[in-house]
Amino acid sequence: MTLVFVPKEGRAAETRAAATPESVKRLKKVGLEVAVEPGVGAGAFFADAAFTAAGAALVDAAQGWSTADIVLKVGPPSAEEVGRMKSGALLVGLLAPHRHPEIARALAERQVTSIAMELVPRISRAQSMDALSSQANIAGYRAVLLAASRLPKYMPLLMTAAGTIPPARVVILGAGVAGLQAIATARRLGAVVEVSDVRPAVKEQVESLGGKFLEVPVTESGEGAGGYAREMSPEYLEKQRQLVTQHLKAADAAISTALVPGKPAPRLITRDMVEAMRPGAVIVDLAAEQGGNCELSQADREVVHNGVVILAPTNLAAGMPADASLLYARNLVALLLPMIKDGALLVDPEDEVVKGALLTYRGEVVHGPTAQRLAAPTASS
Repeated sequence: MTLVFVPKEGRAAETRAAATPESVKRLKKVGLEVAVEPGVGAGAFFADAAFTAAGAALVDAAQGWSTADIVLKVGPPSAEEVGRMKSGALLVGLLAPHRHPEIARALAERQVTSIAMELVPRISRAQSMDALSSQANIAGYRAVLLAASRLPKYMPLLMTAAGTIPPARVVILGAGVAGLQAIATARRLGAVVEVSDVRPAVKEQVESLGGKFLEVPVTESGEGAGGYAREMSPEYLEKQRQLVTQHLKAADAAISTALVPGKPAPRLITRDMVEAMRPGAVIVDLAAEQGGNCELSQADREVVHNGVVILAPTNLAAGMPADASLLYARNLVALLLPMIKDGALLVDPEDEVVKGALLTYRGEVVHGPTAQRLAAPTASS
């Protein structure tokens, strides 16, 4: 019988789990044997007893890693964990190949097949597998709550006996999944929301959520493959910077979510732009893990510059671990179930979804950009 193992996450701040009692039941239903490491769901408030009640066995890490046919994770494994895996096993998780290509090399050398959830193509059939979107949705929601909790004023318009309090003004940079959820959340809290994005196609979505779309007076589309943004021309970026600067001067909060897959985050908020903002304003930079949209951001640290608070959390989804785990585990199940035939695992490298997300296969790094990074000469060579 095919064994699925779900270990605890090694990263100290990672509270999410790659399985929930609900997902265990679904995996058992298709004939898989499921084992979890004791305490795997503790950070997300899923007790070991709930996993065993769903049909999972509790096994220690050493046994689980060495005997599993399929290992499900949230973040990338350590080199030690890769070394424990048996040849021919499948690893699925958010493997961060852009930041950790050396893990891909280790997996290939170990003859482990791996699928990176962040590489799942954005096609209709794969919507239920889109872990980036499920986690970004949470990040966008929490970013607004974080900003609201740090602002020295109300978010909504309030009419009181002591007079009227005007609503907060929030500028959101990037209208992807995180940005759209941030718009919706900020509007629910009563803020006036303005949005900048390089993709004109998102204007309708922004306005449907009650935001005002800031249009750059340059005819150039930032629509990239799979609905992601692409890098823009210097002329466009300068015009966008000028427009955003004007609106940031009047903003109480800014939330930046702009990312380009596999590349450093675009620099959208410079030091000068921060210095032009109101003292007491708050910036929440959701792109910190890829270098940040704000020049002054420091990953997972609070920076105060000229009275402006700059927050750069790298894992906001982990702050809402119960629902983050629930959604992520569902993404994993949706990806895995089509590969299970009569209780056995069958990885089809020609399947459109698998082909797009496959990182290593049969001893090779098959994801092109990661293979290129590994082949590139280092500075010391």
